[in-house]
Amino acid sequence: MTMAIPFAPSIVQEDFLSLKDYSTDEIMDLLNLAIELKKPENKYLPLLKGKVLGMIFEKSSTRTRVSFEAGMLQLGGNAMFLSSQDTQIGRGETIPDTGRVLSGYLDGLMIRTFHQSVVQELADFSSIPVINGLTDDFHPCQVLADLMTVLEHFGTLKGKKMAYIGDGNNMANSLMIGAAKVGMDISVASPAAYAPTAKMVALAKDIAQYTGSKIEITESPEQAVAGSDVVYTDVWASMGQEQETIERLQHFQGFQVNEELVKHANEDYIFMHCLPAHREEEVTTAILEGPHSVIFQEAENRLHAQKAVLVALMGDK
Repeated sequence: MTMAIPFAPSIVQEDFLSLKDYSTDEIMDLLNLAIELKKPENKYLPLLKGKVLGMIFEKSSTRTRVSFEAGMLQLGGNAMFLSSQDTQIGRGETIPDTGRVLSGYLDGLMIRTFHQSVVQELADFSSIPVINGLTDDFHPCQVLADLMTVLEHFGTLKGKKMAYIGDGNNMANSLMIGAAKVGMDISVASPAAYAPTAKMVALAKDIAQYTGSKIEITESPEQAVAGSDVVYTDVWASMGQEQETIERLQHFQGFQVNEELVKHANEDYIFMHCLPAHREEEVTTAILEGPHSVIFQEAENRLHAQKAVLVALMGDK
């Protein structure tokens, strides 16, 4: 018998595909649950005893695989690694067929893939919860851990300002949405050719009008960082963009997070990076290893935030 959740969050969602689907209260419930599960006395609560999570990987991973697998084990369940090269999905079995078959074996599915449409289709045809471990559009698990880290450090989210410096990628998209949902301000600085899409900016601004969050898109890293509480960056060339590295290095000159840039931030700012980092490219080692860096607390929080998602979706209601 699975143990009941002693601090059950009020989550009405069946899947975890993007933070845009979650209300502010639901996100805060997940964050508070994650903080509870992080406490040493709650680390090994068997809230998912006997349950199995399938993990489909079409993109390689360190943090996603290890944190989900360790999280399921700590919760008393099991996790099963499913490489696309080793399953029929890699030989042409359709997503709907895969979802319906795996629903008969598992209690939940996490997928790390390229297209958001694949995650959505898998959720549509699965009768078990589906979790987005990363797509080219969104990375909600990472941003949930990021928000948890900011909340732990400052004690609040609303009214804090985040500066994101770099590519308008899945991290920029999810950070804009996550910030807007919890009432944080966010300024995104990217070269014009690599800014977040108009569609994603419009989505974040639509959410922000209900929470009072401010969304800014600029080509000036200094403007973005000015008065910020959080300085965040990511690699300039993500997985699948390796062939663009040289071109991107040229476009992103002037967008490095370094000691000169962070002078524009608040004195008590924190530095964040979703990792892995390309040291001396998007950020200097001095910043990564400096007193304002919380990157390893942030990385650890992937475990706790994802455990909260797993418990909320797969635990007894």
